[in-house]
Amino acid sequence: MITVQNVVRTLHRGDTAIPVLRGISCEIAEGAFTFIVGPSGSGKSTLLYLLGALDQPTSGEITVGGQRFSEMTEADRDAFRRSNVGFIFQSFNLLGNLDAVGNVLVPYLPTGQAGERRKEAVELLHRVGLGQRLDHRPGQLSGGEQQRVAIARALLKRPSMVLADEPTGELDTETGEEVFHYLRDLQATHGSTVVVVTHDQRYIRPTDVVLEIRDGRFVGQSTEPVETGQV
Repeated sequence: MITVQNVVRTLHRGDTAIPVLRGISCEIAEGAFTFIVGPSGSGKSTLLYLLGALDQPTSGEITVGGQRFSEMTEADRDAFRRSNVGFIFQSFNLLGNLDAVGNVLVPYLPTGQAGERRKEAVELLHRVGLGQRLDHRPGQLSGGEQQRVAIARALLKRPSMVLADEPTGELDTETGEEVFHYLRDLQATHGSTVVVVTHDQRYIRPTDVVLEIRDGRFVGQSTEPVETGQV
């Protein structure tokens, strides 16, 4: 269970305070497929980074699996991310000097476990259709292929939580459908909680949870969004 309680996030530029999240609260059930929707600048990505312990709220509390983020040290948060969270970003965040296998193994480089996870990384790349691209670097891959490398990187961790920020923002419809196929497979196979920030509601199913955020506040929650698409 993910619990967000009265979370405020305020940024400061000089003497100016910029409210991004204005006291939001919600609960996301374990294993749920959840979309966070809303216009640009509404605070969607900020909330996602807070859920992944990449940022800290100005006030309020976030609890994931019984762990209160406010009680964690920086080292605790790093360990939490490594062990529990798979991130998928619109920009892919791949390293240009590494091939597909190396990029999948990046989370394990600091821990010295990359070697022992290499076989599984190769198997995952085959699973997402990149068996013929193992030694290709990001510059040699299409946008869809790069995103599949990022998904394989998330899959390798068998994360309890997957956070995806506009994962189809730069992809065509067909490739976007493939991305969501793999995300839903991860949820079904490992019981992962998946949270997706998106502007594109074509990929939402009637059984998904949809949280709408505007101006830093939740304005709606539904398990049957008004506009849905089947993938």
